[in-house]
Amino acid sequence: MLAPTPASPESAGMSTPALNRLEAHLKARYIDAGRFPGTQLLIYRRGKIVHSTVQGFADLERKVPVKDDTIYRIYSMTKPITSVAFMMLVEEGRVAIDEPVAKYIPEWKNLGVFLAGNAPAFLTRSPSRPMLIVDLLRHTSGLTYGFQQRSNVDAAYREHKIGEVEKAGSLDSMIEGLAKIPLEFSPGEAWNYSVATDVLGYLVGKISGMPFEQFLKERIFKPLGMNDTDFFVPADKAHRFAACYSADPQGGFNPLAAERKGTLTLQDDPTTSSFLSPPSLVSGGGGLCSTAADYLTFCRALLNGGELGGVRLLGPKTLKLMTSNHLPGGVDLPAMSRSLFSEAAYNGIGFGLGFAVTMHPSQTLIAGSPGEFNWGGAATTSFFIDPAEELITIFMTQVLPSSAYPLRRELRTMVYAAITESNL
Repeated sequence: MLAPTPASPESAGMSTPALNRLEAHLKARYIDAGRFPGTQLLIYRRGKIVHSTVQGFADLERKVPVKDDTIYRIYSMTKPITSVAFMMLVEEGRVAIDEPVAKYIPEWKNLGVFLAGNAPAFLTRSPSRPMLIVDLLRHTSGLTYGFQQRSNVDAAYREHKIGEVEKAGSLDSMIEGLAKIPLEFSPGEAWNYSVATDVLGYLVGKISGMPFEQFLKERIFKPLGMNDTDFFVPADKAHRFAACYSADPQGGFNPLAAERKGTLTLQDDPTTSSFLSPPSLVSGGGGLCSTAADYLTFCRALLNGGELGGVRLLGPKTLKLMTSNHLPGGVDLPAMSRSLFSEAAYNGIGFGLGFAVTMHPSQTLIAGSPGEFNWGGAATTSFFIDPAEELITIFMTQVLPSSAYPLRRELRTMVYAAITESNL
């Protein structure tokens, strides 16, 4: 796939001084303060790359600098790719999003909703309605993540190691395990970040008749030239693989306390990481590694109505469906969320089929546009696409958890501040 043309910010209606201010902010607030090892920022507008920078280290221990081709664990930025893959099957008439999940996973037909108890002696009730595939796409399925540590159902996920990308097991064993654990709530009654997108990956494999990872490679990655995106990092690319760190904000993040430095603890060494070999559980919810350039290619296809360089993933009407708010009653995430996940805290943000969607920028209290869609990963990677402004922003680092610092809010604010010619 032909790379986009690098150009000055001014040629695409953006400000070089404003983007330099953003880079200085990243360096002073995060890298020099010891909060991030390094960063990569890629901004694309009106068909051009107007900002592409790297700072700091990909591997602090070995003093390996961040480079343009550094490979990152993108964790939940895998979810939009999986959701697109699933909707490709919908477009082919092989599945519909209003079908019950039990049609494809019969062992889930009698899943109950949690009332009381601990595993394996749960007391349950029947759900108000069956779980539909749309519930998987928009996280209203009643499934959860064990890391939320909020309920007895979460605890059962941890006990069965469900949704833990780096643990043993397979997609088949995950589906079997979930058949033994009740739902957190009746499908459609709440929004809860969950392993639902892993289940979508399982369904892609089952419906397409090929392994999920093979479907992604043959239908998305190879056609688009996303050659550095996979569920593991091969040996000949391991030298480009970044280290991943855990953050310690030391009692909370105070942006005014410049002298209060963060600390970083090595969480996943790139020379011994489980991501260096093919996983037993191919996680459509969080298993991919990628580069900023590869992810930009995927985002460009989305911005362009589902097609790039003659390769069409989806039709524009399907993509419009995916990037509309699908939360019941048209409410926003805070109105429906039971999740402890930080992305659910913004008023005016809804959720579509695989993406968070900005409905009302004035309610978010952050600059933006109606229809902007986005998501991020656990190690603080993130992207957002604004069709109205013909804008894509991709940010990469490797720091867990993504909620440690308000970087995503700052990034949005400062990128939108750099726009000097708005399309709206």
